[in-house]
Amino acid sequence: MHSARALHDLKFRWIGALPAAFAVALCALLGACASMRMSAPARIATTPAAVPVAASDDILLKLLTAQFALQNSDLAASAKGFTEAAELSPDPALAEEATRLSLSVRDWPLARRGLARWQQLAPKDLGIVQSRAWIALGEKRSDDAYTDLDALAARGGDQAWRLIAQTLLGTDDKSAAAHLLGRLATPAHLTAQEANWVAVSQLAFKLGDKALSQRLADAAVTQFHGDDSYVWSARLALDRGDKSAARAIYAEALTRDPKNLRLRGGYAALLADSGDNAGAARALASGLQDDTTYAARAAYAARADDKPALNSLYRELDSEKVARSGKRLYLLGQVAEMIDKRDAALAWYREISADDERWFDAQMREAVVLDRLGRTDKALDFLHQLQTQAADDNEQLGSAYLLEADLLARKQRPRDALAVYTRALDTMPDDTRVLYARALLAVDQGDVAAGEHDLRQVIELKPDDAEALNALGYTLADRSARGDPQQPEALALIERALKLKPDEPAIIDSMGWLRYRMGDLDASLKALRQAYAKQPDADIAAHLGEVLWVKGAHDEALRIWDAGRKKDAKNKTLLEAIKRLTT
Repeated sequence: MHSARALHDLKFRWIGALPAAFAVALCALLGACASMRMSAPARIATTPAAVPVAASDDILLKLLTAQFALQNSDLAASAKGFTEAAELSPDPALAEEATRLSLSVRDWPLARRGLARWQQLAPKDLGIVQSRAWIALGEKRSDDAYTDLDALAARGGDQAWRLIAQTLLGTDDKSAAAHLLGRLATPAHLTAQEANWVAVSQLAFKLGDKALSQRLADAAVTQFHGDDSYVWSARLALDRGDKSAARAIYAEALTRDPKNLRLRGGYAALLADSGDNAGAARALASGLQDDTTYAARAAYAARADDKPALNSLYRELDSEKVARSGKRLYLLGQVAEMIDKRDAALAWYREISADDERWFDAQMREAVVLDRLGRTDKALDFLHQLQTQAADDNEQLGSAYLLEADLLARKQRPRDALAVYTRALDTMPDDTRVLYARALLAVDQGDVAAGEHDLRQVIELKPDDAEALNALGYTLADRSARGDPQQPEALALIERALKLKPDEPAIIDSMGWLRYRMGDLDASLKALRQAYAKQPDADIAAHLGEVLWVKGAHDEALRIWDAGRKKDAKNKTLLEAIKRLTT
């Protein structure tokens, strides 16, 4: 469907081909038609046939009819109207638009008419060759299409290959398109340009010819040894599931160009995806550094819980004699927190000026650090001041309330935390973040009715909130037994959440737990194994271990529970399951 902006652009392009008087008339008519209730084509059809119509008038009428068809999403009628207008107009741009509209609706005879007029008016336009090939492909004349596409490829350059790509991707027969690309992708046509080889390899991949894509990628690596070639070749290896080959490709690339930031970043991401976060941090540690590499190194080292790497990074950042931006100061504060240099972290956060975009986040971190230093009352006072300062910004105000409540809950003061949530909602009654947080705390404290009420309000405000759908579904499931009338609603809620976020471990865990409550142990075990593989945290370990235990796999259940305890020794769900089932 064409947008209003597209209609506007088309309208004024065509107006340029008309005499000035008719251009003014067309502008006026098009502006007026927006308020008409009767369709414009019906009015035009009432023009008496006996009245002579000048050629320019006839163009105007055909354009108006075509324009209304386009507005009504009738592309076939619109293409016909533009083609008829183009055959009367001296403007090649109109003929081009008519041809392309006809191509979009796969009306090959009509497209040939527009193309013939376009060729009459602007025979040297490259788009003519492209459109002729497109029509030939649509009419299953592959050899004719090849002749025209070959002529385009022989011209070389980015524009020619863009036109070829548009044509091949636009055809319905991707197999025929891939075959044509194989004939076109010769060294003579691709020339000594690495970008051409990589782009055409990517085009082959999109057309489904992975073998051709791989051959072109391999040839690009062999000829050019450029980062584009290596990165694309590694992506192909990952696509076929060969992570070791992808790592080998990056290793070879970095041997040739060890300081290349793009290669280092790609290699680090690959290592992290394979679970080697420490290796990812090391991959970025050599070569030139900037805020991006420093931040990535910190994130990878933190995931690996690699304290030596974090300490080394902190010393490196601290010793660098440069003017420190707010971004750098914030990073220094974060790394200082990670290595338990809390007083230093406070100092870095306090250096960030009030006009810096990271100021508010730094203030929030300052409150967290104060709490961890044992100065919880000061942290709370600090947050109260921050809430006053953020009174005109609901996003920041809500965040400050959420942090205050979280600090109180962590100090085993749930009633005070609930009171903070309520105070926040008095000011911002529709803040779904606060409603959601209050709901989870209420359920955790045993007030399921209050939690359910808040979650339903979140869903009413945000029907596609996957986290709220999952939380309500899990809450209903967790407190149900087989045959409970709430189970169908729980299933519907979790299924909705899964449609929104099909790969989210927490939602998959909820589905597995509900299946367990419904008595379907096999379906439950399958879902819980999937969730645990994605995110082996203590909550999922508790659920998976329980299902394994009930199925008689006691040794595996104990191993899963033990792994969960190592991650979170105080997890209530895990400890309760172990006690209930083993004693």
